Amino acid sequence: MTSTVRERDRVLVLGGTGFVGQSLCERLVQRAWGSGRVRVPTRRLVRARDLLPLPTMELVQADVHDDAALAALLPGCAAVVNLVAILHGRAADFERVHVALPRRLAAACHASGVHRVLHVSALGVGPDAPSHYLRSKAAGEAALQDAGLDLTILRPSLIYGAGDRLLNTFADLQAWLPLIPLAGASARFQPVWVEDVSAALIAALARPDSIGSVIEAMGPDTLTLAEIVRRAGLWAGHARPVLPLPAPIARLQAALLALAPGDPLLSADNLRSLQVPSVASGALPGLASLGIEPASIDAIGPVLLGARPTGRARFGAYRARRS
Repeated sequence: MTSTVRERDRVLVLGGTGFVGQSLCERLVQRAWGSGRVRVPTRRLVRARDLLPLPTMELVQADVHDDAALAALLPGCAAVVNLVAILHGRAADFERVHVALPRRLAAACHASGVHRVLHVSALGVGPDAPSHYLRSKAAGEAALQDAGLDLTILRPSLIYGAGDRLLNTFADLQAWLPLIPLAGASARFQPVWVEDVSAALIAALARPDSIGSVIEAMGPDTLTLAEIVRRAGLWAGHARPVLPLPAPIARLQAALLALAPGDPLLSADNLRSLQVPSVASGALPGLASLGIEPASIDAIGPVLLGARPTGRARFGAYRARRS
């Protein structure tokens, strides 16, 4: 049976406190979905402080990796959006987050009768991909596809936006470094604005004809990582030369960054992921299939970095025009 999600139905957003999740929750609340409440679980409520001002948010303290806790979140929901993902970790961490959680979600959805699921994956995934990240993302897709759910998968390229880690980090680095030594400088992306990703998820929820689709979410510009980094410095007002690192030095850089506290900017697994171009395959539908014309990073980036630290607020009118 094909699920129909109405605009007043409750939607469960896993990973709603993250970068994409906050943008999506804002849009859900702006739409009539807000009257049906948007349910967002988090292990620590303090992590959801940016969502607290949004009306009709239903914040629940819960660990989605616990079967009982996950099952308790689903009753009363018409659809689930899974945004939970990690960029760094051991093989076991990727397995837990990208594979085991989708399997748990599929089982919980069947038990509760919630069939409509939207799942955010990544461009370049595959069982033979060079990184744990890309292989585990492919296995997570397969787990949900094999479950017979009313599933839509979104595969984005590099996602940027207000408060992102990539553009903002490289803009900050260029404020005090004389040059930027860069691993994976030739890696190719079609960077996509976070607001276009969240708009795509909203559109997919509203369109039953997206069920069964794998949709590639990318912007109109194909750029190397070096070109993106140079743009970040230029837009922030302190462009620096970019020094591409040869592969052996890049691996050493990744190993050293992994020793730093917190999430590293680059890990050895990230470096392996960069071997796979994060660009359109040409074999799958893109954002146009959902009625979305993606923004160019050259249109959004200068405003985003020029408006820090209040960049998100500056996009309100622009986003309203594109909604």
